[in-house]
Amino acid sequence: MVGSDYHRHDCSTIVVFETDHRTKFMLWRPQTALLFLRQACRAQHFSAQYQVRRQWGGMAKVANRVCLIVIDGWGLSDESNGNAIKNANTPVMDGLCSGNWTQIEAHGLHVGLPEGLMGNSEVGHLNIGSGRPIYQDIVRINLSIKDNTLVKNEALVASCNRAKSGNGRLHLAGLVSDGGVHSHIDHLFALIKAIKQLGVPELYLHFYGDGRDTSPTSGVGFLEKTIAFIKEQNYCQLATIVGRYYAMDRDKRWERICVAYEAMIGGKGEATTVEEAPAVVKKRYAAQETDEFLKPIIINGDKARVKDGDTLIFFDYRADRMREISEVMGMERYKDCKSSLPHPKNLHVVGMTQYKAEFPFPALFPPLSNKNVLAEWLASQGLTQFHCAETEKYAHVTFFFNGGVEKQFENEERCMVPSPKVATYDLLPEMSSAGVADKMVEQIKSKKHPFVMCNFAPPDMVGHTGVYEAAVKACEATDKAIGRIFEACKENGYVLMVTADHGNAEKMKAPDGSKHTAHTCNRVPFTCSSKDFKFKKARILCLQETKSIFRTNFFVFFFSLPTALLLSAMWHRPFLL
Repeated sequence: MVGSDYHRHDCSTIVVFETDHRTKFMLWRPQTALLFLRQACRAQHFSAQYQVRRQWGGMAKVANRVCLIVIDGWGLSDESNGNAIKNANTPVMDGLCSGNWTQIEAHGLHVGLPEGLMGNSEVGHLNIGSGRPIYQDIVRINLSIKDNTLVKNEALVASCNRAKSGNGRLHLAGLVSDGGVHSHIDHLFALIKAIKQLGVPELYLHFYGDGRDTSPTSGVGFLEKTIAFIKEQNYCQLATIVGRYYAMDRDKRWERICVAYEAMIGGKGEATTVEEAPAVVKKRYAAQETDEFLKPIIINGDKARVKDGDTLIFFDYRADRMREISEVMGMERYKDCKSSLPHPKNLHVVGMTQYKAEFPFPALFPPLSNKNVLAEWLASQGLTQFHCAETEKYAHVTFFFNGGVEKQFENEERCMVPSPKVATYDLLPEMSSAGVADKMVEQIKSKKHPFVMCNFAPPDMVGHTGVYEAAVKACEATDKAIGRIFEACKENGYVLMVTADHGNAEKMKAPDGSKHTAHTCNRVPFTCSSKDFKFKKARILCLQETKSIFRTNFFVFFFSLPTALLLSAMWHRPFLL
């Protein structure tokens, strides 16, 4: 679904097929979704053997068992130089990718990361297991700014309304830089615009210097940029400048927090004007006092202090270094500061995100609830499942694949194969791929579980060593292990699906010839095979690569993502010849 309809209708559907003739089918009613899928398949010359075995509202009746393999670090690239995957002898994956396959984006916004950022194992497994992009906080904020919905943010509107109906005063406090680790200056500017648009009479800014995620003396540039923006908007007043060493402590050094607290509350610090503030900061630099350690600079005197009845919004999105200062401002923890200043009464505190579950104050972007991830849905239908990986990737097939849920779901069996104890994995590039394959083959032959899945670590873990020859061996060992599992799948009636969480081993050399050890932004494969069927001419696409959603009461999945076809394969034989 797209836009607000996705949130408003729990049972909305969009299904998009693209054929050689670029025909598209779209539907919005789940009651007829399966009928539509059957008709669409017939229209595109799929076999009449397409059968629906799912009884809506009841327990799942499995027509096919499914095996999902996630290869860690198996990206796609046409470049041969330094491509350990392309140059390895991998007949199994070559065969799987010769017909029944497609390519999937595994980086940036496609998987909920900032645009252009390479994927990683945690995010990859989280997205595959959830069947939808799980946006990080920074991405959610960026998107709200991009689509102009920040001004409609429920918690922001409520905070502004409170300020307007009260004393008319609202404060923003947070780290001002473009470091992007804890906050971003663009978020600050967007908030100022939104609060102005929402009509709050008085807005004050408490500026925390960075100097850790940015250059130690870059703060004056961010200060000048902020002052220029405030003048341009003719709105907001600078109130306090203080280093993150004081305002963003996380080690319970309350004496540090007290410095920032007393500056914001009582104006303790060096007084100056907004015009002179940059010069004051430069003088501090000359005295070896850099951004992180800036002692309080007070601007606009007493009127800009946090007072009784005010509203205070912290705009850092990372939680760990906001917990203490927000707790001091919003709860009884201010007593630990041992400050003689009276704490403001009836102070309304808001966080950009949820800084701690126990905190009573609201967040502009509360945590998303990853409901109905694949493992949870299978458990809710009374189906058993098996997750396997070696030690290095065990958390990825459990915690991350299960949507960030620590607990084991009902009827979920797990297996951890010990990773080899070597100094670096290039010394044993096959790692424990054979052991993982052993466990998977054993479970497949038992036919105990309708769903089994595993991770193969070698391409990624050996890829990180930068040793090209070892990475080639890692890919070959992984291919051999997949071949054993595929044979077991064919013999025991399992549909095999193979994908990857991100790229790595396909790029072992940098342009200058040096070792490349990082992940890549390359696409990854997705294959679907069994002895009974293969794809014909049509393929399933998603809107904007990963955004076409098929939603029911039980789960959400994205067409063209592994989870989608995995679930559909378990219900029925989706694309038979």
